[in-house]
Amino acid sequence: MAIVRLLVCFVLYASLGHVPSSLGVILRTTDKIVWVNEFEPIELTCLIESISTNNPRIEWKKIKSGIPSYVYFQNKITGDLEHRAQLREPANILIFNASRSDTAEYRCEVAAIEDQRDFDEILISLAVRVKPVVPRCSIPESVTVGTSTELRCLENEGFPASQYHWFYNNEELPHDPKSSPRFVNFSYIINPDTGSLKFRRVRKEDAAEYYCQARNDAGYAQCSPQMMEVCDVDILGIFFKSFGGVTVAVCVFALIYSIGRLRFHNKTNNGNNYNWSPRNGAVDYGDADEGHFRHKSSFII
Repeated sequence: MAIVRLLVCFVLYASLGHVPSSLGVILRTTDKIVWVNEFEPIELTCLIESISTNNPRIEWKKIKSGIPSYVYFQNKITGDLEHRAQLREPANILIFNASRSDTAEYRCEVAAIEDQRDFDEILISLAVRVKPVVPRCSIPESVTVGTSTELRCLENEGFPASQYHWFYNNEELPHDPKSSPRFVNFSYIINPDTGSLKFRRVRKEDAAEYYCQARNDAGYAQCSPQMMEVCDVDILGIFFKSFGGVTVAVCVFALIYSIGRLRFHNKTNNGNNYNWSPRNGAVDYGDADEGHFRHKSSFII
């Protein structure tokens, strides 16, 4: 009866998908989601909790954009990890220097033909953190009091995406100026995701040396400090510029008007003054109404 009960229990376990560990291969991992900094070593764990087969077949596959490729096959490292990794007992894979291209999912597969449950697999997600590079900063050299201006900061290499922090004379600006007594009277907006620092209305106190720092979990990088001057409004200069513009416009108008009048005067004179040239051989005796009698024809004897 005891043997029958054991057989019944085994059938029930098998029908429910539960196989006693002594009858099948079972895998587990210490971390299903793994983070590592670029150029640092990392070990992906594939632990065999139970197995009866002496020489199981072990394979590792890298899955990126849904496409699998071998990184451990036929007892050797291959593919993207060739010369950069090794298999460690029982089935762990050690990457010597992780690169950003290693970010992917990795699947450990173990086949044990002598076990009742002869196959198991486990999926591990690897993300490689990349330190930011020196950001590109755009800081105006000079701005006018009362105007608005924007300082920009950007870098595209860091992973995860960088968060941006601005510094004012080597003091970090809080993202919300109202949260700090030191900067409560400042009027600016920082967008930590885009690296933008906007001033609504520039004040004299905003003149300072500024630089930006890009940060993520892998580290940080910053641009060189640059001075931003704040100038007073040049009212006299604005007046002279405006006056000069009006003067030029008046002069141009007067010149055009004078040329127009001159052309009109010339056309009038040309229409009223006609000089009739005498015919060939004729003598011009002047005007008959001058009060003098002159011969207008000659007599031939």
